[in-house]
Amino acid sequence: MKILLTSTSFQDTPGKHQEALLATGFEIDRIRGPVKEDILIPIISDYDGVICGDDQYSRKVLEKGRSGKLKILSKYGIGLDKIDVIAAKELGIKVTNCPGVNHVTVAEHVFTLILAFFKNLYDEINITRDGRWKRMIGHEIWGKKIGVVGLGRIGKEVIIRASAFGLKLYAYDKYIDKDFATQYSIQICDSLEKLFEVVDIVSLNMNLTEENRHCVNKKMLKNMNNGGLLLINTARGELVDEKAVIYGLEQKILCGYMTDVMEDEPIIKNHPFIKNDKIFITPHIGSRTYQSVERQGLRSVKNLTENI
Repeated sequence: MKILLTSTSFQDTPGKHQEALLATGFEIDRIRGPVKEDILIPIISDYDGVICGDDQYSRKVLEKGRSGKLKILSKYGIGLDKIDVIAAKELGIKVTNCPGVNHVTVAEHVFTLILAFFKNLYDEINITRDGRWKRMIGHEIWGKKIGVVGLGRIGKEVIIRASAFGLKLYAYDKYIDKDFATQYSIQICDSLEKLFEVVDIVSLNMNLTEENRHCVNKKMLKNMNNGGLLLINTARGELVDEKAVIYGLEQKILCGYMTDVMEDEPIIKNHPFIKNDKIFITPHIGSRTYQSVERQGLRSVKNLTENI
């Protein structure tokens, strides 16, 4: 069996997942993803399976793979939005993912971003590194209102931590776990727009679909009347219209945008976000801890071997 490994987190992190992959005895080729369609098309038919990250598995790629040996895409991670799963099903290519393996570390990353913003952490570290001693004034998060969009595994972990920090809890999701909402006294909003209007912080924690692509857009922000909202995105860059973010910051509708994801990754040079001091970007590392990588890696190898 010949396997393609494209997940950089899997490749870069030592652990039991590396040993598990080697123990399969499969021939392994490695490419650093995310891999675009034009790179995949000439090579994909050579492989029986792929442990993939956020590579571009379009219908064209899958058809080319099926004309050769391709049997399975084992997604390292959760989101399948970069895979044409309908085409995969039609072509008989199995697609698996790793639910329930990164919710803790992503939720921790949400609070890393929130605290860094309100405590001026980034600026203060750079000030002291520059040999200066300028003490800025930050904000407490205790008592602020946080709205979680997407009350799945990650969203619930964000709620649990927000409760510990003393935030007031709000959420929006089409499918609400009523017992969980009652347990944490979550106020449920009946629309995304309503949630944005009543909270101080929004954390985006849902899967990307065609329905919610650019759900945060200029039209929605223009209709907001609370002002000064901090937007956190550790889900998918495509949930947010990047032009709308610039508009929201210029109009002081948003006080900041903290994101771990971009519409196009890696980030392009001279992107307008880079020089904006109200935007903090981390390079899609929300689930990139030793513990989470090993869990995801082991699951992706298991999924591969059981389905190839």
